[in-house]
Amino acid sequence: MQESHQTVASNEVLPPHAPLHDYYGDEADHQRFLRRIFDDTAPDYDRIERVLALGSGPWYRRSALQRAGLGQGAEVLDVGIGTGLVAREALKLIGPQGRLVGVDPSPGMMGEVSLPGVELVQGRAEAIPRPDASCDFVSMGYALRHISDVHAAFAEFFRVLRPGGRLLVLEITKPAGRVGTAVLKAYMRSVVPVIAKVVAHRHDTAELWRFYWDTIEACIVPNLVLEALRDAGFEDVRRHTELGVFSEYTAVRPA
Repeated sequence: MQESHQTVASNEVLPPHAPLHDYYGDEADHQRFLRRIFDDTAPDYDRIERVLALGSGPWYRRSALQRAGLGQGAEVLDVGIGTGLVAREALKLIGPQGRLVGVDPSPGMMGEVSLPGVELVQGRAEAIPRPDASCDFVSMGYALRHISDVHAAFAEFFRVLRPGGRLLVLEITKPAGRVGTAVLKAYMRSVVPVIAKVVAHRHDTAELWRFYWDTIEACIVPNLVLEALRDAGFEDVRRHTELGVFSEYTAVRPA
């Protein structure tokens, strides 16, 4: 089906991908699987990410935040903060007058965050435990594929942003061409798990990185993400890409 023909009503649940039954059963099992796999691999996550960044390292995250309009003094909510990779770059841009709160469902990942002054809150994108209109900027780095309902998450992003607030969702998108897809799939499914086994010090993280690719391959197409942002009430909705696979979805809550 062509991307332009794919639509989903905004009142329907929009999962980021179809269930991946090689890893879990129902949605409750999905959430348990995510909690386990991220908690277990958290101590090695940053080390492996540095080896496998493929250009999505600190300079790229900082550049993406700048392109999205993050600046000095902003109050930031980083959803899916993980080990703090996006948050670390955001802190450099907002300076000492800014403030950052990180939300994540994984205690193990948040336990690896070492960023003074950052408030950490356990929670999910679909039900963010923060007040209405409480931040200037919402970021989510490479976690869209791991939530349960895109519509619910985007509604929450809209709710917690102040009027005029900005949103940045970073994600990896399957290449448009068959050759590019085949190359990236071979890398992520075969090469990355082997490298991960060598680099990891404490846990076998191969399953995480195989799952990582499978969610990329199965993820909803970019036009559905853009449509869901508009359905949530955002304006100036855009997608910028780098290297053909790194998607930056940006949007603004109307003033």
